[in-house]
Amino acid sequence: MNTSPAADLRMLITTWPDLNDALGAPPMIAGFGRGLTAYMAALEETDLDAAAELRALERDPAQIGIRPIPMRLAVYATMRAIEGALTGCAAAVAEHVQRAPIPMPAPRRAAYATTRAERLVWDDHARRVQAAQDDAADPRRWRHTGPPPSAQYAALWLLGRVTGAPGPFRPLETAQQQHITAVAAEARHRVERILDTGAEEAELSRPCPRMIHKVFPCGGTITVYGGAGASPLANCDTCGGIWSELGAAA
Repeated sequence: MNTSPAADLRMLITTWPDLNDALGAPPMIAGFGRGLTAYMAALEETDLDAAAELRALERDPAQIGIRPIPMRLAVYATMRAIEGALTGCAAAVAEHVQRAPIPMPAPRRAAYATTRAERLVWDDHARRVQAAQDDAADPRRWRHTGPPPSAQYAALWLLGRVTGAPGPFRPLETAQQQHITAVAAEARHRVERILDTGAEEAELSRPCPRMIHKVFPCGGTITVYGGAGASPLANCDTCGGIWSELGAAA
């Protein structure tokens, strides 16, 4: 499904709390019902959780100290990868489109204004100093110092750039637009895979086993379609056979 970078970034902003919720959610081994990646991902994460539980059993609960906190490591790794990609993209884009702050006017020697003309000069100097300070402190600027911004903040900042929101910025050039588009699309894809919310399809390595005229197996390629909350269906591209969670449908 082709989407715009703005749509991808909005999706990341609104679904980030779902990723936080999924960090502590227990893995569920069910069928294919909620997507193509659910079953295999659940199996892998169950192995990780089982290993964590065994390590926890090695520690006496009576001991003083912090005990391990259950965490779905695949979700955590996905969140950190997305966060790094978004903040890195924002920093790279800011280098090209973020305007430098208004320069501070040269300091003036303190003196008492005795005439209206002198007061006007001092008032103008004060206004320019304030304008330079306000421009440098503009909260819309991407900051390169301090604690790293969150993934949601980086996505929101990038959304402002692709939608042309006002601020101390120049319009995006083609290279920056393409960079944001690629990063946002990949991040969305990762979120959809880890939350199992995206529609997907996959070919099975095993050929179609249906018998043709009760003599020989079909051997065609089976494609599984599912995800986005829909129950998956498998279809053979040669004999047209269809399978669902309930079994063969045709």
